[in-house]
Amino acid sequence: MPEAEIQREVKRVAAEMSRDLKDKDPLFCPTLTGSFMFMTDLARELDFDAEVCFVKYSSYSGMCSTGNVKTELPFPKKCKGRNIVIVEDIVDTGITMDAMLKELRQLEPAAIYIASFLFKPYSFKKDFKIDYIGRSIPNDFILGYGLDYDNLGRFYRDIYVVADEKK
Repeated sequence: MPEAEIQREVKRVAAEMSRDLKDKDPLFCPTLTGSFMFMTDLARELDFDAEVCFVKYSSYSGMCSTGNVKTELPFPKKCKGRNIVIVEDIVDTGITMDAMLKELRQLEPAAIYIASFLFKPYSFKKDFKIDYIGRSIPNDFILGYGLDYDNLGRFYRDIYVVADEKK
């Protein structure tokens, strides 16, 4: 996906969020490390100011999910009573997001919204709503625009499909 197409989707998502969240004083919680580029571009396009607080959860090693979610930087206590927007680079199986939601709900936020730049509907195994989706994609492993392969490739402006040499 070329950079121009990525930016068109970011602008669309930002317009939807601006319409829905402008008066809700949201706390944006982007998930490190993948969503930093999406969050940065999104923040530039929103027509309101908001607070940002990064969180870090992981379940991937290489091209595969380990199935175990590791909390490295949890949601802050100030989530209590706030409208929280979790910002993700990609939701595929939903395992990581499901664990994040369980942890966040314990802090009793007023509401939780999920924004994911990419979504893999054919891999999705959970039952939660993603409120803002940039693009639904096939079940390919991708990198670029914050997404990585063993921590490399995040800085590419475009998004690329990683070839599976086993095919």
